[in-house]
Amino acid sequence: MASPNQITISKLLRLIGTRDCPVLLDVCIDEDFNEDPRLIPSARRIPFHAIGNVVSEVRDKKVVVICQKGLKLSAGASALLRADGVDAEYLEGGLLAWRAASAPLVPFNAIPDNSDHGGTLWVTRHRPKIDRIACPWLIRRFVDRQARFLFVEPSQVELVAEKFGATAFDIENTFWGHRRDGCTFDTMIGEFSLNTEPLKRMAEIIRAADTGNLDAVSEAAGVSALLLGLSRMFKDDLPQLEAGVLLFDALYLWCRDAIDETHSSMRQR
Repeated sequence: MASPNQITISKLLRLIGTRDCPVLLDVCIDEDFNEDPRLIPSARRIPFHAIGNVVSEVRDKKVVVICQKGLKLSAGASALLRADGVDAEYLEGGLLAWRAASAPLVPFNAIPDNSDHGGTLWVTRHRPKIDRIACPWLIRRFVDRQARFLFVEPSQVELVAEKFGATAFDIENTFWGHRRDGCTFDTMIGEFSLNTEPLKRMAEIIRAADTGNLDAVSEAAGVSALLLGLSRMFKDDLPQLEAGVLLFDALYLWCRDAIDETHSSMRQR
């Protein structure tokens, strides 16, 4: 049983990918991390001795600290955060237990460099519809909660990426784009090793909606209609993105928890 300041793997797994996920801080020493350079989804690395540097950033947030075994480093770092008024826990069993549970891990080398921006910086075509909303949702919920997104004219995407050190996505002839019959969301799930059942269900819906193959998955037409409606509601792409993220939050929870639930079963409760 976890101690009062620990969080179990099963509980954290339920939080990852949702709006309620805590800030995840990986404090593993470099030697341990380099043996298996992967991160729990949405986690970011920080030296355990520099944990005090994030206090002002996370003071009003929940935090989970992660180390290799869930012992002295994460226990001490989370205790220091609590001493500064932060609601902090540490992961029971650490990364070793997480790996033993076959829980998802994101390859660190797959994440674009964020050293110049404080978070990853991405750029794509303006007026997003489906893939260009779904991919930012995936990145913020599972890869980098500090990620920022730039929407520019199609002809300027690659130039902006070059000049501002951003990562281009969902354009032709780019690494983070469509491959074969998949869409960019499929590419990101594969590259970030996020092949969980809920995300694979989401990918089927997003792929069908994004490629216009609405008969392939029954939910695709509804998702397409809602996202096209959002594109008519907003003139500014950034507020549209925030609204779309909420929609994908709901879709993710449906894919995870409610695919067998019907309106009739809801009325019987």
